[in-house]
Amino acid sequence: MASSSSSRLRSSSSFPNLLFTFLNFILFLLSSASIVPVFLLKNPPTTFGCAIYIISCLSLLSSLVGFYSQLTQCCFITHVTLILASITGQVLGFLALFTREKSSLKMLHSPRDPKEQMVLIRLECGTLMGMFMMQLCVLVLTCAVHNCWVREYEGLEAEREAAERKRRWKIARVQEESLANATKLGEIKETEFDEKMKNKYGQWVKTDFEG
Repeated sequence: MASSSSSRLRSSSSFPNLLFTFLNFILFLLSSASIVPVFLLKNPPTTFGCAIYIISCLSLLSSLVGFYSQLTQCCFITHVTLILASITGQVLGFLALFTREKSSLKMLHSPRDPKEQMVLIRLECGTLMGMFMMQLCVLVLTCAVHNCWVREYEGLEAEREAAERKRRWKIARVQEESLANATKLGEIKETEFDEKMKNKYGQWVKTDFEG
């Protein structure tokens, strides 16, 4: 019964799991790609570049935890916490790069040509925006799948409890029937014994009377 219940859980959420895997894979690719412009601008990166790098690493870690949580159906709180931290960092990074391009370039101290710097900055902005969109989709889908699993698990627990109550009722019924049969058998044996005793003593009384 446990194997059929687990297979029912897996089959009922197969499409959300596939979509969840696809979104995490895209997020993994975007997070990996977002690291490249930081090091192309300046290697080793400045403090501001390290901050962008940390945002990318958070998103990368979030996607890896997403893969792990899908396989084991655990780490939900950890995964959601990483997603929220990644989303916050992505928004701040995007706003810093998009609204303050010149000041961001100054903080990055890139030795490259200004046109190349602008291309890399805008590429990083686009990557951060894509990561933000994917991260929101992953967050919504993570909560939805988790809620489905919780509801289905509660339903399976209710079915298991009902089956357990039915099993106990059957056992109690069998025990009652066994006790009733044993009582009835005892009464029959007692009646037979009384009949034998009556027949035996009745013959003795009849023989004494005739003698």
